Amino acid sequence: MQQLISPSGNRHDDLHSLEALAEVYAYPDQVNHGRPWLRANMVAGLDGAARLEGLSEGLSGDADKRIFGVLRALCDVVLVGAETVRAEGYRPARARAEFAAARAAAGQQPAPGIAIVSRSLGLALTTPLFTDPPVRTVVITTEDSPAETRREVAKVADLIVAGERSVDLPTALAALAERGWTRQLTEGGPRLLGQLAAAGLLDELCLSLAPLLTGGDAPRILHHAEMSDTQSMRLVSLIEQKGFLFTRYLRPAEPAPVSRPSL
Repeated sequence: MQQLISPSGNRHDDLHSLEALAEVYAYPDQVNHGRPWLRANMVAGLDGAARLEGLSEGLSGDADKRIFGVLRALCDVVLVGAETVRAEGYRPARARAEFAAARAAAGQQPAPGIAIVSRSLGLALTTPLFTDPPVRTVVITTEDSPAETRREVAKVADLIVAGERSVDLPTALAALAERGWTRQLTEGGPRLLGQLAAAGLLDELCLSLAPLLTGGDAPRILHHAEMSDTQSMRLVSLIEQKGFLFTRYLRPAEPAPVSRPSL
């Protein structure tokens, strides 16, 4: 695995270790002072497809899963849309022994929580995501969601009501930050990521590019995003392994939030 830091031209080899990856993907210091940072992690094929045969799994590989695990291990909460929860069969995030000491030192819970955005509340409440999470799952919904279903969800999850007819994402993210969850990670899917980007809430995008041409009608990583204007991002790191490219982009106005490892 190789990393290329494009802005400075520095190059670091052998970023296979979890420790090195954790340093490359470290959150900025602002998260330690109550200011949240929203990072997205997505995978796409060379032709822009965000899914293969309906799932992101077909686009993934060993290195992608390794970085996926590191990003989860660094965050406080994983924000995800209900459609993706159903399609991908989401389970609770697990605590990882390799990151236990670092999470404890940072005042984090042993594992990140899962926060699901759902207007309809069409969720399977008997799955491990609700019956056996190490951190109680959070469901974010609207005022006009079915009242009886809200009561049922509240028995097995923490409920956040944000917005009347559609989820008010700035309010939702602020509510997560009030819990101390400032290291925020979204795994989409494409519709939720499109809404976050359109609302100007995305601080960082970690995009894995699979060396595959898939064709078909799969959505892009931003689906139905009604952007008022294009948003520039700047590349701060690029990792390559076996044809996969792992990119990391930040808002152009933000300083790079990592100290570069010297390996």
